[in-house]
Amino acid sequence: MRIREIEARDNAAIAAIVRKNLEAADLAVPGTVYFDEALDRLSEVYGRPDSKYFILEKENEVVGGIGFARFMDKADTAELQKLYLDDSVKGEGLGYKLIDRVEQEMRLAGFTRSYLETHNNLEAAIHIYEKAGYTEIERPAEVSHSFMNRFFIKTLV
Repeated sequence: MRIREIEARDNAAIAAIVRKNLEAADLAVPGTVYFDEALDRLSEVYGRPDSKYFILEKENEVVGGIGFARFMDKADTAELQKLYLDDSVKGEGLGYKLIDRVEQEMRLAGFTRSYLETHNNLEAAIHIYEKAGYTEIERPAEVSHSFMNRFFIKTLV
């Protein structure tokens, strides 16, 4: 397994993984990343010091990914984004490895808190987030348009 920054050649593979996961969770609906036009070009969206996306590779094949970006206009908070795995590698603890990596990168970028949003239908993800030390919070006032209905925060030490 290898974790590396996204490249243009990864765009189609990670978009397919994200969409397949959302379809399986009955979340292929407007208001989710499923219909976000940027999903097909993540390598162009990420790649700044305060916004990166990482690919998980197994035998030179994209099997997952995770990213982060500044949360709204909060200088101290990054949003953990788009943690998705291919079915072939689920249950191997790789979600935790991706979270560890993205949290390291958040710290390097100067963030002290990690925020994320998810949905009740993504039960496995919620379990991983809670086990990784995320605490559920009320919907932040800044988040008014999201279809997601579960919100979490973690202090990065």
